[in-house]
Amino acid sequence: MMLKIKRVPTVVSNYQKEDAEEGGAGCGRNCLRSCCLPGSKLPLYAFKKANKLVCEKGSFDSVNKEPPVEFLDALLLGEWEDRVQRGLFRYDVTACETKVIPGKYGFIAQLNEGRHLKKRPTEFRVDKVLQPFDETKFNFTKVGQEEVLFQFEPSENNHVQFFPNAPIDLENSPSVVAINVSPIEYGHVLLIPRIFECLPQRIDRESFLLALHMAVEAGNPYFRLGYNSLGAFATINHLHFQAYYLATPFPIERAPSKKITTTSNGVEISYILNYPVRGLVFEHGDNIEDLSNAVSESCICLQENNIPHNVLIADSGKRVFLFPQCYAEKQALGEVSAELLDTQVNPAVWEISGHMVLKRKEDYEGASEENAWRLLAEVSLSEERLNEVKELIFEAASCFNNVEENKVVAEVATTASSEDLGEACEDGDALKGSGEPAMVHV
Repeated sequence: MMLKIKRVPTVVSNYQKEDAEEGGAGCGRNCLRSCCLPGSKLPLYAFKKANKLVCEKGSFDSVNKEPPVEFLDALLLGEWEDRVQRGLFRYDVTACETKVIPGKYGFIAQLNEGRHLKKRPTEFRVDKVLQPFDETKFNFTKVGQEEVLFQFEPSENNHVQFFPNAPIDLENSPSVVAINVSPIEYGHVLLIPRIFECLPQRIDRESFLLALHMAVEAGNPYFRLGYNSLGAFATINHLHFQAYYLATPFPIERAPSKKITTTSNGVEISYILNYPVRGLVFEHGDNIEDLSNAVSESCICLQENNIPHNVLIADSGKRVFLFPQCYAEKQALGEVSAELLDTQVNPAVWEISGHMVLKRKEDYEGASEENAWRLLAEVSLSEERLNEVKELIFEAASCFNNVEENKVVAEVATTASSEDLGEACEDGDALKGSGEPAMVHV
């Protein structure tokens, strides 16, 4: 049975349409396709490929000899503000009401009615995490060049460089940073890896390392990057990460965790404790690439086993949270209460992290820790299913070569309550079978 849900798609570009565009659409409007690219130029930020998970700014080279201090922040926010002045956003996100919900966890509620205006529900398939790229549907090559802030590429000389007017290399497919015209917060942008390769929404090693480099390069703990897979509320099947600034800790960043294993390269994997969505935390490692590989291999494993998931990159790239989830599947199967469905909240990476984007004033005014917990608890996999997924992830991240693993897992199981861990420290059978896997069930 094919599982689908109806939802209002997020409008991320002013050129996005609900229906497939007709052939030739975009010509003459300065898009990122061959019809408009010849002779086009965009700013280029060339980042230093850091080895360690600290913000290590290199010497700064540019035509104007700009200083290196917080330059990526200044560039991103300066270009973003320029697009505000040019009227490219659908609404003023700074006018949206926001509050911290009283309680132990500090969930953040925002009333953002603008993200739901003038759109009709569309069907989305939620039982396939991997779906082929479809050029007839909206993708990021169809955005206007004015929506792109800059190209984001590794430096050739391992120094931070900035070029205000760099050619767009169609053959080498640059990665770009573009605005989200329906922002959740100040500075909300999209990182689109290798844009002209038209990659479907699936993580690979290179793309995740790029996102981690961006977090490290920004060096700002209030700047986080997030990823939603298909089936976990990504609406555009063209590889992208989201990012924005929020000057307060996310509740997930405050949640306690318990280490359960360490990879041979020093990446620690921990369970998240006392939080409504069960998940894992990755941190440390010998270098940034080791951390990136551990997370990306885990995501690739989830993709190949048809398990929807969300990822949050926090602490300037030092911690990465991974959440397998099942809300859309429950919704398609009619297992979510009408009360929760009426809120029209799509619990993707930001909501799971504790930033509740609410679309109705009544939900905002009545926001409580209990309501936030009840919604997010529906997102989480069951204890049994997380157990199975955990085994897959550990194998993918090459954790089984850690001789201390069994000792650590046993210690966790005896020192933490089953409620905290969801009994996920007990060994479970890995998912088995061949062919296309079934969607994770609760």
